[in-house]
Amino acid sequence: MSLRHRIKPPRVWQPYVAAVLGAIVALGLYLAHTANVGSYLTDDPKACINCHVMTTEYITWNHSSHREVASCNDCHVPQDNIVKKYAFKAKDGLYHASIYTTRTEPQAIIMHEAGQEVVQNNCIRCHFNQVTETKNIAWVDSHLSDRLDRTCWECHRETPHGRVKSLSAVGYHLEPIPIKEQQELFIPQWLEEATEKNKETHE
Repeated sequence: MSLRHRIKPPRVWQPYVAAVLGAIVALGLYLAHTANVGSYLTDDPKACINCHVMTTEYITWNHSSHREVASCNDCHVPQDNIVKKYAFKAKDGLYHASIYTTRTEPQAIIMHEAGQEVVQNNCIRCHFNQVTETKNIAWVDSHLSDRLDRTCWECHRETPHGRVKSLSAVGYHLEPIPIKEQQELFIPQWLEEATEKNKETHE
């Protein structure tokens, strides 16, 4: 018996199987549309704010000088080759999606070791001339170790996101951000409720 005949359901079950498979495909397409999955295949920084937990990262980057020369992927994704780039994006994206879906995101976003290595490599890739200035090697003994054995953000702590960036860092949220081609003012629910309560108290 061929494989097709072995997996093909009996005639009486075929309409039900077709309905279930159709529902699964439709649900998958709906979820892909709702989650704006196509945006993750691009280098558009707005893809990062599909999840609200990245709002502070997006806004702080948007106010930095890096905005003019580097997108999120330029720093946070390997640039060695296209296979490595999309493999890393897929692995990281699945991790982020699972954390966001289960609502276990941390208050402050901190890079894991793999992400730190990628960012460090990309810092050096873009700033190679500054990192390896030969004129300084002659008169600064620790020049190479100072610049290559430490992470760049040990000194450049405000680049490009700033220090205060968490779900409770409300100040960075209070500006319009583009979400799905609409300008929305994101105010955390707890702050909105507190504001309303304060208004009622003083009326």
